[in-house]
Formats: sequence, C-alpha cells, structure tokens
Amino acid sequence: MHDEDLLWEAAEQHQHPIEAHATDQVETAVRSILEGVGENPERDGLKNTPARVARMYEELLEGYHTDPIALINGALFEVDYDEMVVVKDIEYYSLCEHHLVPFYGVAHVAYIPHGKVIGLSKLPRIVDMFARRLQVQERMTQQIADFVAEALHPQGVAVVVEGAHLCSMMRGVKKANARMVTSAVLGRFKSDARTRSEFFEHIRKT
Repeated sequence: MHDEDLLWEAAEQHQHPIEAHATDQVETAVRSILEGVGENPERDGLKNTPARVARMYEELLEGYHTDPIALINGALFEVDYDEMVVVKDIEYYSLCEHHLVPFYGVAHVAYIPHGKVIGLSKLPRIVDMFARRLQVQERMTQQIADFVAEALHPQGVAVVVEGAHLCSMMRGVKKANARMVTSAVLGRFKSDARTRSEFFEHIRKT
C-alpha cells in the first residue's frame, strides 16, 4: 500500500461523511426540533434558522471532507534533525457526538523526526481535520497521533489534548471548571520514559 493510501485510511477512520444533498435534511430536522420544543419556525427570528444551522454544520463538520493529501500539500522536507519537535497550545473546536454540543480546548503535538519534518502550519491543520467532526476526545487524540505517524514515519509521536465539554458544563453535572486531558504516545515516546518526560515538561512551560 502506498503512503497516500495509508494517509487516506488514517484520515477516514470512524468517518460518517455528510452527503452533498444533506442540507435539506438538516433544515427539515431543525424545523422539527423547533416545533418539538414548542416554537414557531415561521416567526421572524426563526424563519432562516434551519438554513443557518445547515450552513453551520457544513463548516463545523468540514473535517469529514478534508483531503489529507491536499492538506499536507507536499510540505514534507528532508532535514538532518532528530530532536523533538513540539507544537503546543493548538486551539481546536469540536462537537461531542453524544449531545451535539461543543467541546473545545488546546492540543499539543510532538514528534521525533526520522529524516523528514513537516511544515509548521500542517500540524494545526491536522488537528482541525479531526476536530471538525462529531467526536469524542479520546478518539480524536488517537487519530491525530496515528495520522502524524503515517504521514512522517517518525521515531515517535506524542499528542495531549485538553478539553472543556459543554455537555457537562451546561447540563448534567454542571461542572464549569472540569477539564478533560487525553494523551496518545507512539514509538520512542511510549518506550522511553525520559523522552516522554521531556515532552510533558515542554507542554507544562508557559
């Protein structure tokens, strides 16, 4: 299997893409929700809400349609460098697949090159590709790590994601200050405790 095929496979894991004709279905569903909660979808403030929500979902879930090859766009460079590369505090916004409400926070991504490095802007784009889907934070964290590993074939990859989940802040337990932290480590980050500690030290620094 070619590298490009592997990238597509990594990007498509757990995808449930929105079909092109789905805008009408989303609009119809939103109208039903408005009626179900006792609202009038035809009143001035709500008349265009179904169309607005449909457009919003197209944007918030665009990760399903991101071409991973075009995303990287050849930005892999042969460089004689084999120390850790860390990009931290990458902002992301996602939608919880259980309640369809946002969770958001920052991601920290690191890798140890094995002959190649990736353009700086690409790691935040990779985070966005997986964040802009219906997600759970645990799976998103692993998907980011797996994709970086497939793209670069590095000596190791580490990803930590911090998230605030509105599904537990606005409803349910209503704990506004609770934060979830997930991690995925591959290669040297998994096998070498000192390498792993160095990564965590980097992301703790302000």
